Amino acid sequence: MAVELPKVSYTGKIKAIPIGDPSKGVLVGGDEAYPLYGFEGALPNPPRIAMDVLDTPPDDCADTIRELFSDVWDDPVAWAQKCIQEYGAEMIDLELVSTDPNGMNRSPEEAAEVVKKVAGAIDVPLIVYGTASVEKDSDVLRLVCEVCEGMNLSVGPVQEGNYKKIGAAAIAYKHTVIANTPIDINLAKQLNILLGNLGVPDEQILIDPTTGALGYGIEYSYSVMERIRMAAMTQQDEKLQLPMICNVGKEVWKTKEAKQTVEQAPELGDPVNRGVLLESITAQDLLLAGANIVILRHPESVKLVRSLIQELTA
Repeated sequence: MAVELPKVSYTGKIKAIPIGDPSKGVLVGGDEAYPLYGFEGALPNPPRIAMDVLDTPPDDCADTIRELFSDVWDDPVAWAQKCIQEYGAEMIDLELVSTDPNGMNRSPEEAAEVVKKVAGAIDVPLIVYGTASVEKDSDVLRLVCEVCEGMNLSVGPVQEGNYKKIGAAAIAYKHTVIANTPIDINLAKQLNILLGNLGVPDEQILIDPTTGALGYGIEYSYSVMERIRMAAMTQQDEKLQLPMICNVGKEVWKTKEAKQTVEQAPELGDPVNRGVLLESITAQDLLLAGANIVILRHPESVKLVRSLIQELTA
């Protein structure tokens, strides 16, 4: 006698949003069931993986990453191309770390020029992250939107303190905004409402709910993301029916455990495997919570996470 598995009936759906050049047809979202629950509903657009590129060589970097990218990390264009050509990156995330007002404090003009060069040199969607400095990001990302008009970049983090300025630029120059709030479903919904009131269409908004690395409060992120998906799929909350993006690599590779050498922490084993597993398991958890885009830094993490996505969405 055949056993019929119980299935949940969903009344909501995640909006499918175009990322990058519209002619390339890259979509994220569109889910008609809970994350990776393809046995309950259609998941037309599998989760995507972006790879990290920094606009300037990092001051404090794990040896694992240094060995892979030290030949290109003074050139973000070459770094991005290496990620695509050698590691098969589906998207590139350009981190504008040099604009940090507490660091190099590069000007918006310099940053925008770098973004334009990278955008013109790759044929995959480009994500651009500032430094979460509300005022500086406002100036930087507005100019980035202007000089890259029509390229449909995904720019963030857009926060409550700067959503009007960046949102207006995204509308004018046709880009997608990454709405970032600090691990809270109500704040996430509120920012999406504010962006909507400003005139940003839902089709130009990604949710960044904020996350930590494995062992660094990830359970809070998971819980909030899970509640966002539940509200979107079963409570018809239109302001939460948007794809989610998680900046995994940035969080994982700044942790002590990812950077410690064998001499510093012999009990933790091989540092390469350790960092890759930290990044991969963090990404896996967030995909199960509902992430539609995960940003990773190590190519072996990309391989592992890609194989997981392929297996669970086949």
